[in-house]
Amino acid sequence: MLVIFGLGFSGWAQEHHAYRFSLEDCIRYAYANSYERKSMELTGQSLETTYEQSKQQRLPNVSASVGQNFSNNENGWSTSGNVGVGSSVTIYQGGNINNTIEQNRLNMERNAVQLERYDNQLTAQILQSFVTILGNQDLLNYQQEVLNTSRAQLNQGRVRHKLGAILESDFLLLEAQYYSDSNNVVDTRINIENNLMDLKVLLSMNPTDDLEIIAPYTEDLDDLKASLPTEEEAINLAMDYMPDLRIGDYDIRLAEKSVDMARGNYFPSITANANVGMGVLSFDEDGNKKWYGTPTESAGVSMSIPIYSRGQTKANVKKSRIALEQAQLDYEQSRLNVRQTVVQAYRNVLSAYNAYKVSQVKENAYSKSFNAYNIQYQYGTITTVELLQQQNNYLNALNSYIQNKYSLVMQRKILDIYMGKKIEL
Repeated sequence: MLVIFGLGFSGWAQEHHAYRFSLEDCIRYAYANSYERKSMELTGQSLETTYEQSKQQRLPNVSASVGQNFSNNENGWSTSGNVGVGSSVTIYQGGNINNTIEQNRLNMERNAVQLERYDNQLTAQILQSFVTILGNQDLLNYQQEVLNTSRAQLNQGRVRHKLGAILESDFLLLEAQYYSDSNNVVDTRINIENNLMDLKVLLSMNPTDDLEIIAPYTEDLDDLKASLPTEEEAINLAMDYMPDLRIGDYDIRLAEKSVDMARGNYFPSITANANVGMGVLSFDEDGNKKWYGTPTESAGVSMSIPIYSRGQTKANVKKSRIALEQAQLDYEQSRLNVRQTVVQAYRNVLSAYNAYKVSQVKENAYSKSFNAYNIQYQYGTITTVELLQQQNNYLNALNSYIQNKYSLVMQRKILDIYMGKKIEL
């Protein structure tokens, strides 16, 4: 049993991995392991195969035939056979062969753009999850510092309470604050673990694997504002890049091909064919040989002319034109949506930057004020209530600062995604 358990544990250990990822590592890992992305890649391979095969439709087909017959009549049993080779090629079919080839090419290229759009969406989700973890880790560091301060305050309060320097109610307030700060640390650690699990889901990673994220070098967040293009420049970059618009353009071109293919049914189709065949050695019931060795050859051209299709062709042309108009309307709506989305994202960056600067000033002021109050409390010049009130003010300002800091990073990088820029921290 011990051996079996050991082997089982060894097998589990081999499946368990530990990763230490930057944002760029997370994105690369997700691209390589996302099942949905792999499915889209397989769809692309299938569409490429369809496109390559459709180009072969311009070529003639060639087939061979072999037959052997047995018959019984008044003269008894006899056998006979034949062999032949035939070929046919479509000379003209209302342009449908060329239109089908072009349509298959457009579908293949459209799928590649769809994959690009999926990558953008996945990148944005990973970015949001990654930044959330960074924010909570940053918050945890501050909370641990506050907890250390609360622990020192509690120890000092215990001594002062024994000496009668403070009331028991003041000591209980210090104790309550310490446990509250301890609970904040525990809650934030739990949030980080949950955030890491959410990130593993986005990466298609085994949930039992260990994942540690690498905090990027802290850049001056003022650079995020300084490097911001003008609003019109951001819109123009997005209009040139956004996959949604390129997909809409492909939809229009595909709809145009559908109109051409529907109209192609008005025209005749012309096919050429050629055949070569001959009989083979056969035997009658008495075993007498007969040889049909004279080859027969034939070649010809046929034309199929549509005369009346009970309105089916006309209806198909009309419906395909309606679909084209719908694709054009959808494209214009997509242009408007992209423009509105980029404008909103751009203004979100400006709003996030302003909120970050205000909260940065408040956090700095409340931090210095709290440190000053803490020193005053050590000398007994302020009450416990005043100290804790100032500490809570500092914690609120700290939470606001961290949230606004990472909100700015998030909003700025989302705008970069819209503009087609590489995402890195």
